[in-house]
Amino acid sequence: MTTAARVTVGSLLRTWRERRGISQLELAGRAESSSRHISFIETGRSRPSEDMVLKLADHLDVPMRDRNALLLAAGYAPRYAHTPLDDPSMGTLREGLERLLTGYEPYPALVVDAAYHVVAANRGVLMLLDGLPEHLLAPPLNAMRITLHPEGLAPRIVNIREWRGHLLAQMERQIALARSEPLRALYEEVSAYPVPHRTGDAEPAEPVPYFALPLVIEHDDRVLSFVSSISTFNTPMDVTVAELAIETMLPADPATAKYLRSLGG
Repeated sequence: MTTAARVTVGSLLRTWRERRGISQLELAGRAESSSRHISFIETGRSRPSEDMVLKLADHLDVPMRDRNALLLAAGYAPRYAHTPLDDPSMGTLREGLERLLTGYEPYPALVVDAAYHVVAANRGVLMLLDGLPEHLLAPPLNAMRITLHPEGLAPRIVNIREWRGHLLAQMERQIALARSEPLRALYEEVSAYPVPHRTGDAEPAEPVPYFALPLVIEHDDRVLSFVSSISTFNTPMDVTVAELAIETMLPADPATAKYLRSLGG
């Protein structure tokens, strides 16, 4: 039997540096080191300290999951826990997320992980998903799949081509920043979905001056418009927490806001 070549911390750091388009000299300046030392680390002639691994990872914007991989490759223990969200120790976090999502109602809001699996959602989101086929709603619920699937929300989205382009570009940026095979596989799946052909889309009597690209979607014989905002946790110390994103949908026009408030009442 043959054994695959061991992945070294130097080769991993070099890969991240090249992905970020940073020279050894530039990285050395940021890390208050020398290009010679960076070169020695990348070629395996020098073993970086644990602090140096973390410092370089920070300047290369390496995701937390991959920082653990760098530490392991350098011979150190992982620094960051990877606690399942349903672990009892995450109870305070789960409660906080639920209160945040409930407090945002009647407007839609949800929490997704790094692969866009929905880990929590409020009634505003469930309203938009009403009537979708069961196979799309079966766990694990995936926000990208539900949005772009030809049996999902895509046929209801008035500006599907623009919104689809926005979502795919968002995923492309994330893939470029993180070496995530699950995310790449999801991208290849959803980008291959056919784009629904829409004819006779209703236009508002007076054009609305949107302040950001809206999601314009049909619901219950109405056309609703939303703009989305995405939030993440500041200085997380757990991989699970670092990979969570909270997306809130803000009404993009007075008619949408009025309709949602009427439902909330």
